[in-house]
Amino acid sequence: MPDLFQNGSQDNTRSVLVALLASGIVISAIWILKPFLPATIWAVTIAVTTWPMLRRLQTFVGNSRRVAVSLTILIAMLVFILPLWLAITTVSSHFGDIIALVSSSSTLHIPDEPPWMGRLPLVGPHIAPFWDRMQHMQFPEMVRQVIPAPETLIHTFLAYAGNFSILALQFILTLVILGVLLMRAESAIAVADTLVTILAGNRGKEMLQLAAYTIRGVAFGVTVTAVVESAVAGIGLKLAGAPWVSILTAVTFMVCLLQAGPGVTLIPAVIWVYFDRGLAPAALLLVVTIITIIIDNVLRPFLIRKQADIPLILIMLGVIGGLGGLGLVGIFIGPLILSVAYTLTKSWISDSRQTPPPVSTPLDS
Repeated sequence: MPDLFQNGSQDNTRSVLVALLASGIVISAIWILKPFLPATIWAVTIAVTTWPMLRRLQTFVGNSRRVAVSLTILIAMLVFILPLWLAITTVSSHFGDIIALVSSSSTLHIPDEPPWMGRLPLVGPHIAPFWDRMQHMQFPEMVRQVIPAPETLIHTFLAYAGNFSILALQFILTLVILGVLLMRAESAIAVADTLVTILAGNRGKEMLQLAAYTIRGVAFGVTVTAVVESAVAGIGLKLAGAPWVSILTAVTFMVCLLQAGPGVTLIPAVIWVYFDRGLAPAALLLVVTIITIIIDNVLRPFLIRKQADIPLILIMLGVIGGLGGLGLVGIFIGPLILSVAYTLTKSWISDSRQTPPPVSTPLDS
């Protein structure tokens, strides 16, 4: 008996040492590959998102994987990488102009109250004091009554984006890793399936599928919505004759990625156009602003919930927390991590409720 206990103790010690050694090797590998992790994570995210499209393209081009991968990388670059690159470079190169533009807005003031407004029933007598108070406010003060300062959001975003050389290197690495992953997609899926099966059995395969659905929903929901909103906003700004259309469009894209909403840039633009261009252009831009806000509240939930049922508050928290913890790539990774965790937790709770409790017998007493 003592020999059995001694052998068991030695086996346990050996198992613990092997586990510690394996953990040390994995941690060391992650530490060595740390500079490449953002690009790798981003590439994996895009690869998972575009995998169904790649399979359809491959069938369309005569089962040529190289052609299908090339087309998929081109589409991914146009949807996920190019808009972000253009937005960052545009805002970074004109950041001083943006600050000057915001500072110069202090010369704008609300005109006198129109006579017909005071004659409105019920609300007319109450508008005059409010109008008088707003008339003596400067433009930046009026904007801050409604939304946060846009220059603060932009400065925070650019601080995490880094300089151009590092950002360009990250984009290039992302495309290279994405191409490798898509060329070897079946092998990568088989390895991931084997790992989750070893760790969690058949339940692991379900977890992997849930994670893939969540990644696709969040990536499309956040990115495509931001692209559509900024495109509509840019057209509206151009038609309304607003200044700095390219800069405002780029800023709109960035704040939409940050889940702050298009109103952060478009509402001040409406006020500016009203003072500078008149009522008709301002009314046109106001209609465009309402349309973009509707897109933000309709298209994004539709794209996300088409793949997974995820509360939008998780998306917003994920973007903010991911940006602070992981930098630029955290805009996409933060929501993905929270969404996958939420989806898996919800699935576990649902399964536990469906599992009947064990029936007690007299022998258990």
